[in-house]
Amino acid sequence: MNALTAWIAAAVLTFAGSAFAAEPDALATRLLDQLDASQYSAAEAMFSPQMKAAVPAEKLQAVWESLPAQMGAAGKRGDAQTSEVDGYRIVVIPLDYANGKLQARIVFDKDDQVAGFLVQPAAPPPAATAAPAADAGFIEQDFSIPASGNAKAPLPGTLALPKGKGPFPAVVLVHGSGPQDRDETIGPNRPFLDIARGLAAQGIAVLRYEKRTHARPQDFSGAFTLDDETTHDAVAAVVTLTTTTSIDPKHIYVLGHSQGGLLAGRIAQASDGKLAGLILLAAPVRPILDILAEQNRYLLSLDGSISAEDQTQLDALDATIATVRRNPDATLMNLPGRFWQQLEQVDPVADVRSSGLPTLLLQGGRDFQVVDTEWQLWKKGLQGDRYRFHHYPALNHLGITSNGKGGMAEYAQPGHVDAGLINDIADWIKAQP
Repeated sequence: MNALTAWIAAAVLTFAGSAFAAEPDALATRLLDQLDASQYSAAEAMFSPQMKAAVPAEKLQAVWESLPAQMGAAGKRGDAQTSEVDGYRIVVIPLDYANGKLQARIVFDKDDQVAGFLVQPAAPPPAATAAPAADAGFIEQDFSIPASGNAKAPLPGTLALPKGKGPFPAVVLVHGSGPQDRDETIGPNRPFLDIARGLAAQGIAVLRYEKRTHARPQDFSGAFTLDDETTHDAVAAVVTLTTTTSIDPKHIYVLGHSQGGLLAGRIAQASDGKLAGLILLAAPVRPILDILAEQNRYLLSLDGSISAEDQTQLDALDATIATVRRNPDATLMNLPGRFWQQLEQVDPVADVRSSGLPTLLLQGGRDFQVVDTEWQLWKKGLQGDRYRFHHYPALNHLGITSNGKGGMAEYAQPGHVDAGLINDIADWIKAQP
């Protein structure tokens, strides 16, 4: 699951032409001022009709007022940054809280209405994107994932390629839920960057790419499937690697994180025998909507109790979940019911078994999103020499060491994927025949 699930108010999935009137930073500031003043109806009045339907005033209130409970007291805001994409203006404003830094991402349409609103951990500092050191044992090069299925354009990616003579084994990294960049950036943390460079330094090539919902959200304004969102691109990445110089086509693996792990078996079956094995990191088993409700209850109870307002929010979420389960045209987090229904029809354990592939499963003991219940279901469902399990008591959902009671605030603290976990992946790949 995406580490930001509990904070998403709405995702921007539609784009159009532009003819603006007001300055976007002033509009964004007005919106945040209204939220801070508890003027939720006034804030809702700034929304587009679609946003009003997806995030009415009471839901907006629940999201905004949950932040201090998770992040501590609110502090000052940072300077707004404005950009324009496909006719939409995007404003990002840093938000300081006692326990970490967040950012508000606000999107305005051609009528100066709010077409998207997202609160997420702050972006990492520019230094995190620095190129590998000159003496590193690998290089990084641009890599394009060709369009497949209903996709309208290729996706940009990065191939971390070991130096020396190949061919090298290779891993394709598959994201968790929600729009994700190629590094799977969450606050100051970039778990896919850590895994890619850690494995490449040990002689294993790694391909990471922009998730389609992140790179081309405009392609998701109509009907789309789980395969459009994830599977087709993962398969295209695998197929492209099989014809790439310096890559051993008989030793290509998929590493799926969270939702990517849930779909790993499905990706394997669609890859038509081109994979040598699967790696699942923090992968759920139970229905995603059950886990979503469980996550929200946990986060709202971190202060030791569930208030009446918290319970109202949870009841509303439960009602929405029940609706999307029976109505394919209903929405949750701006995703249609048919998408959630398809996601819940996936049987990840059966899919991995049916793939017939050797599989490595990895789980952090401090993961509050994909909890021990999932881990036990994997161990019960996958038995035999083909499967290997590694459990890391001190690691969270991102594979990073954390302390204290697990919560959203830990994702705002900088860290790196555990070196031991990366070594275990490398050792397992090297041991494959």
